[in-house]
Amino acid sequence: MSMGGCIILIAVGAILAFATDWHMESVNLDLVGWILMIVGLIGLFVFRSVGRRRRTVVPPAQTTVVEEERDRRF
Repeated sequence: MSMGGCIILIAVGAILAFATDWHMESVNLDLVGWILMIVGLIGLFVFRSVGRRRRTVVPPAQTTVVEEERDRRF
């Protein structure tokens, strides 16, 4: 899930939890909104931790080149 998807989950969850007054018999929309916000926050934390791990730069191992001197009389 990308960062945009996580933010959309948080926004939709906040709308369902705080801005709606719909009442359904079998679904509690406030609870669904809170669950969506929690899932979006968890997704953001996971996205940031994976992104931080991906950005670490490991310098390449340097190889030492040794040039041998040749006798060029021949």
